[in-house]
Amino acid sequence: MSTDIIAKLKQAAENPRRVWLQDGPVSYAALLDQTGRLANALLALELRKGDRLLLQAEKCEAVLSLYLACLRTGVIFLPVNPGYTVAETAHFLTDAEPALAVTDPARVAGLAALGARVMALPELLATAAGQGAAFDDPDHGPDDLAAILYTSGTTGRSKGVMLTRENLASNAEALVALWRFTGGDVLLHALPVFHTHGLFVATNCVLYSGASMIFHPAFQPAAVLAALPKATVMMGVPTFYTRLLADPGLTREVCAGVRLFISGSAPLSPATHAEWRDRTGHAILERYGMTETNMITSNPYEGERKAGTVGMPLPGVEVRITGPEGALPQGEAGAIEVRGPNVFKGYWRLPEKTAEEFRDGWFVTGDMGAFDAGGYLSILGREKDLVITGGLNVYPAEVEAALDELPGVAASAVIGVPHPDFGEAVVACVVGGVDPEVVRAALRDRLAGFKIPKRVIVLEELPRNAMGKVQKAELRRLHAGLFAGG
Repeated sequence: MSTDIIAKLKQAAENPRRVWLQDGPVSYAALLDQTGRLANALLALELRKGDRLLLQAEKCEAVLSLYLACLRTGVIFLPVNPGYTVAETAHFLTDAEPALAVTDPARVAGLAALGARVMALPELLATAAGQGAAFDDPDHGPDDLAAILYTSGTTGRSKGVMLTRENLASNAEALVALWRFTGGDVLLHALPVFHTHGLFVATNCVLYSGASMIFHPAFQPAAVLAALPKATVMMGVPTFYTRLLADPGLTREVCAGVRLFISGSAPLSPATHAEWRDRTGHAILERYGMTETNMITSNPYEGERKAGTVGMPLPGVEVRITGPEGALPQGEAGAIEVRGPNVFKGYWRLPEKTAEEFRDGWFVTGDMGAFDAGGYLSILGREKDLVITGGLNVYPAEVEAALDELPGVAASAVIGVPHPDFGEAVVACVVGGVDPEVVRAALRDRLAGFKIPKRVIVLEELPRNAMGKVQKAELRRLHAGLFAGG
């Protein structure tokens, strides 16, 4: 069993000079006191172990303190994207039945109208300020629920992913060791904190190693560039890196003190990987994970970080590629399945759906992939995104990689749409100042004929969710009738 996150917090707080947040600065000792006051406030509000607390608030330091207070009490933390409307949030209130919803003042009336017990975050902080810092943590087991995170909902209704204390602790332990985190590290944190990446990967790595953070409320290229000389690690999504590359202020000198740049939540194009290396001298480390599994694989800290791959399984995590008949040999493409202490307990109140997603103890991720001869995993796309045209399989990631190498293509997404002759037709949606037929012609020397898009649609931007993932279901919906006329 891994050391619990709260145990690590308490260890770091023993040193009164150990810094949690660089701005202030805020010490780990002060953080422990704040989580104790918040924990006492939750008990005063009659929340108990196993209750759910929904938090829908803009990113601020208090979000992390409340997350840790929930860990201390055993209250299950349920963060929700603050960009969701009241109507969208209604699903989480109905499904999770939180004992308390904490939100920004402007949202209180809307959530209360849905029948929720609601409290503004400033009011909760004021209540906590009147409580003592000493808190007697109850006993917790590794299988106790720590959080419920709802899937991003790029397709269908969001499901509540139940994550245990051991899911979080084991993953943090593996990542800290693999990425060489120490108490001397300073993480530049510009990610959202309602999602696995910013809430668990970033925050828990810092907590588990006793490191510190530069905490930004949002990603702003100028602010990130100004802070980089004071950081040793940065975690981001591909959009962060493409936007920084567009800024002339990104130089080798600015990045000189950073030992590690990490990317995840969406695929990083090989072109961005190469441009970042040429510009800064750093090879971005790409990794792979999902809400249900935390992190699964990572490119190595030492050794080749292969562009277009997500590296190898984390220590203690098993990954296999399967087809209809079972496990497939190295090099063959198939479904990615995962087993390990990182894998979630199940979907909240959906036992049948949980059972469907597991096979012989392995979680079926829904992603397609293949291992190369060196043991590096490449993600070929979601299984539901696989295009079957004329009976032949086309993996969107392969076509997107070819598209992204073409001059003028800033971003791409490949989908399948209904076709009267082929069943499905390959369609490419691209961003950039390009001619569709020139793009198709340029692909003829790179791809087999059946993989070349039958249509190239030029868009101003691709629809994305909050973490930068392209919403292919929306693209398929918009272009479903493209070949309706035959």
